[in-house]
Amino acid sequence: MINEITLRVYGIVIDPIKGVLVSDEYIRGSFFTKFPGGGLEMGEGTRDCLKREFMEETGVEVEIGEHIYTTDYFQPSAFREGQQFIGIYYKVIVKDSSAFKVANNPFAFQPSDIQDPNGEAESLRWIPLTALSENSVQLPTDKIIVKKILEETLNLS
Repeated sequence: MINEITLRVYGIVIDPIKGVLVSDEYIRGSFFTKFPGGGLEMGEGTRDCLKREFMEETGVEVEIGEHIYTTDYFQPSAFREGQQFIGIYYKVIVKDSSAFKVANNPFAFQPSDIQDPNGEAESLRWIPLTALSENSVQLPTDKIIVKKILEETLNLS
């Protein structure tokens, strides 16, 4: 039974040379590749939430661009039983994409980072647009965003 709603806000950073920025995360014993972002706090707007999340996760100040998508169907939370997930996605603009500390490989964690099955760890990396597919991410709404990115990219070509 669903008795709670979780609102999460995610940012899509696209660099024409490097690709799309993703976050490889270890969450409660499972590995996920998703877009950077996180939970909306009480009294916070969605754009302010995303700015805060990027600062917390990356240390990089960002500008929030256009709205891309909001979950428009019922989606149970992948992380908490009894919660309905609503995701809000925005384009994110950065002045210098080299400011992100990124890994070259997926899930670039130290063994100590993931030894606690209830713990969390994350690392950022770029996925080149030529390698991006719906299988690059695990969460259902993120797959929708990848499809939108690919459609937009193909239309711009």
